[in-house]
Amino acid sequence: MSETKANLTGFLVSSLGHMVRGGMLYWLWLVALLSLMFAGGWFYYLQLRDGLIVTNMTNQVSWGFYISNFTFLVGVAAAAVMLVVPAYIFDRKDIKDVVLMGDTIAIAAVTMAILFVVVDLGRPDRFWHLIPFIGRFNFPQSLLAWDVIVLNGYLLLNLGISFYIVYNHYQGKDPAQARYFPWVLLAIFWAISIHTVTAFLYSANSARPFWHNALLAPRFIASAFASGPALMAIGLQIIRRISDYPIRQTVIDHLALVTAIALQITLFFLVAELFTDFYNEGEHAASARYLFFGLDGHTGLTPWIWTAVILLTIAMVILMIHPLRRHPLSMNFAFVLTVVGIWIEKGMGLVIPAFVPTPIGEIYEYTPSTTEIMVSLGIWAFGLLLFTLLAKASLPVQCAFLRQKSNKQGEIDDFPATREAGTRRPAANGVPI
Repeated sequence: MSETKANLTGFLVSSLGHMVRGGMLYWLWLVALLSLMFAGGWFYYLQLRDGLIVTNMTNQVSWGFYISNFTFLVGVAAAAVMLVVPAYIFDRKDIKDVVLMGDTIAIAAVTMAILFVVVDLGRPDRFWHLIPFIGRFNFPQSLLAWDVIVLNGYLLLNLGISFYIVYNHYQGKDPAQARYFPWVLLAIFWAISIHTVTAFLYSANSARPFWHNALLAPRFIASAFASGPALMAIGLQIIRRISDYPIRQTVIDHLALVTAIALQITLFFLVAELFTDFYNEGEHAASARYLFFGLDGHTGLTPWIWTAVILLTIAMVILMIHPLRRHPLSMNFAFVLTVVGIWIEKGMGLVIPAFVPTPIGEIYEYTPSTTEIMVSLGIWAFGLLLFTLLAKASLPVQCAFLRQKSNKQGEIDDFPATREAGTRRPAANGVPI
């Protein structure tokens, strides 16, 4: 037991040591993220002090910028399955080498999603009412209770699997597949469930016709499998450029192909919904008309949604053409268009219009306030910081720069190369991890 404790302590100390070790660019990046977090924290303090009145949300539009970001990030987290399935089910070695980074992105995305729910609460101090046996969790009647379970469960699954794999690699051992593979299978099904339950939260609102349709959950999954792989491909390319992590081009090509197919399905689902809304248009289509064409002179969201449609269409065309999908410049341009387009379509284009017009015909045009924007930037900065630190700790282990060994007294120590900057092996571009 004492040896296991020493091993674990050595691993945690070494990991923390690598988190605070880096060059000037690394520290400038951390300072920039911490500055954004501080600014977001200050505006959140003002929101807690004065109440949600400092946001532009009202009784008419009660979900806004926060829940828009939440919806997008749940999809990003679920999309990690696009690396997990080929890596563990089809045993693709090239993808198995990088699947840990996909899990890390999922951890950061789920954490941000949960934080966006917290800041959307007017009284987060009353969250304890949801704690089982202390408050009233209302499970399984409440879909909110289901969402709490799937989000926190998915976070714990990814944390546990990633920790087990990295810790075994730190000890110089191959992880026992029998121990972690059942949890991987559970995580695959859980990934689909987090976005499905989120979609059910919306579609169960029968008073909101814009959400109340059976196609919403498939639309959520399809768009998640477009934006998530696109974001992961961008992140993996950045990691490959600044480190020695073995990311093969075949992995990026796989993510590009997944994004291309998911984009086609996403746009097809969107057209199918528009046909249903407008072919025999009734009162149920008022929100869709407001979103796409404006209603009674109100067109606040129309530029948003048409921008998203144009961006997604351009990205789809680029990724459908084989030479363009293989060219780094056009491919990454399509990835950026996909991420921005899905963020708009699943955020401002999905959450807000369901509240406009209200059931009694009121039209309130919502735009996020400065407070909402700054708090959101602070949460995004926290998520990027979390991903950066987790990647900084795990990359040396995965690249075999950091391994545990025993000294003569039987105590645990790191390889000298991890402690002496002059002896660390540099990455391919000359920048040490």
